[in-house]
Amino acid sequence: MDYETFYGFNRKPFSTSPDENFYFDSPEHSKAMKKLLHGIENRLGLSILVADIGMGKTTLARRMLNLLSSNDDCEVSLLIIIHPDITADWLLKKISLQLGATVESDEKVKTIAELYKRLQEFHEEDKKVAVLIDEANMLRGKDIMEEIRGLLNIETESMHLLNFVLFGLPEMEENLKKDEPLYQRVAIRTTLKPLDFKSVVDYINHRIKVAGGKDIPFVEDSLKLIHHYSGGKPRMVNIICENALLEGFLEKKKEIGTELLKVVLTDLALLKSEDD
Repeated sequence: MDYETFYGFNRKPFSTSPDENFYFDSPEHSKAMKKLLHGIENRLGLSILVADIGMGKTTLARRMLNLLSSNDDCEVSLLIIIHPDITADWLLKKISLQLGATVESDEKVKTIAELYKRLQEFHEEDKKVAVLIDEANMLRGKDIMEEIRGLLNIETESMHLLNFVLFGLPEMEENLKKDEPLYQRVAIRTTLKPLDFKSVVDYINHRIKVAGGKDIPFVEDSLKLIHHYSGGKPRMVNIICENALLEGFLEKKKEIGTELLKVVLTDLALLKSEDD
């Protein structure tokens, strides 16, 4: 028997891997989503979401990808930057390929021409085009900032033919400022703030229900501890809850009280003995 069976779940409710099925539309996430979608809907060009580690940027990006992909009047792609050494040429080629442009040459001028042609086709079909870039804080070179600014110049008199939404850590904003003309083009800026206590409780309930659970095993005082020591960050909530469920299973406790949770918090180095 594993802890999922012990607590009546059909899957793990607190995996830290981004899973769109577990997306929780907190007031913070809902507001940010509406702002970013407004930027795309009105073809404003450049929108950014700035948030700390563990706040749900990637989950929000994938949720947005799925929402926009379901609209016939929108063409969308998602880039996830995994290291800081990419070049402006790589970025241009990747965006062009994802949007279906023909790239048969390493010559930048030809690639831009083909991308422009593709964007014109989308424009004639009255399609909004959005490129979502997750972990955009990895984009550090001034040449990359200049490349994005150049792509934003592909526009009509009234709208951008290509829209960017950048998701990243606070340092992303500093990188954008390396090209001040680009930073001045940020049309929408939004953030994700930590979840309050009510949202943390709703978040935990939501994930347990999606996982097939009927009852929440955490007592109210335990939920208060989870909110406090997670700092309201969804990823940290997941880590604490995952470890608490495992500890509860090992101790054969259907109810997760404060004493058990304090053991977990200590093991995670979140709670020191003098804080107990």
